[in-house]
Amino acid sequence: MNKPLLVLANVKTYYPVKTGFMNLKTDYIKAVDDVSFELMAGETLGLVGESGCGKSTLGRTIIGLEPLTEGRILFNGNELNFKTERVSLSKQIQIVFQDPYSSLNPRQTVGKLLAEPLHVHKIVAKNEVETEVERLLELVGLPKTAKERYPHEFSGGQRQRIGIARALALRPKLIICDEPVSALDVSIQAQIMNLFKQLQQELGLTYLFIAHGLGAVKYISDRIAVMYAGKIVEIGSAEQIFTNPQHDYTKKLLNAYPVPDPRKRSIVVQQGQNDA
Repeated sequence: MNKPLLVLANVKTYYPVKTGFMNLKTDYIKAVDDVSFELMAGETLGLVGESGCGKSTLGRTIIGLEPLTEGRILFNGNELNFKTERVSLSKQIQIVFQDPYSSLNPRQTVGKLLAEPLHVHKIVAKNEVETEVERLLELVGLPKTAKERYPHEFSGGQRQRIGIARALALRPKLIICDEPVSALDVSIQAQIMNLFKQLQQELGLTYLFIAHGLGAVKYISDRIAVMYAGKIVEIGSAEQIFTNPQHDYTKKLLNAYPVPDPRKRSIVVQQGQNDA
């Protein structure tokens, strides 16, 4: 973790607002507004904020699924250009979506879903594709026989494991996790979070972990960035954010964080009222 793998410099993603008969631009929705940070190799940066704050749009902008209005995105020291380098960049940066079922082709077996990127990008020789598919399934805790089944035959947690396996197929350096556990049951969330940590240790992965819940980002993140209204309002280590928050919005998020012990919960609420 001695050099940044990903650098964002004054990144903006704006959407024009058009009105009237002439469909003229009258304003902009500033989904991501002047965001800058560095993500070190092997690190997990948690990106947290309420729904609609722009965190998912930021993740999609980094991977090229949303247009970059202004600013610079550097990966491994080189500025990203998705217009000319989309294929090569997709091998280095992958994304795991919130809803795994909508991101998996229901007409293809899991084996074909995982084999397709291996064929397209020639990750392994043709005669090794099936073996690689089985390795990917075992890597995410699924049996080899899963390759013969279709996405609808799996539970939500299992489908998310398939989504993770597909992201790993191209052997990326950075994985953007776009609220990957928010649609899962609590017990399954813990299993997927542990899987992410295990894969990071085994493969040396770097994560940008997007979530609206503080519990998930606290568990997995080395640092946490708090996003509000398209801007990063606070960034620091997980310990700093939870023990010494500086921004009022961060304090409100912590005040809404569930505390199992009722006595400690009353202290947190009282502190939030005092800060307000």
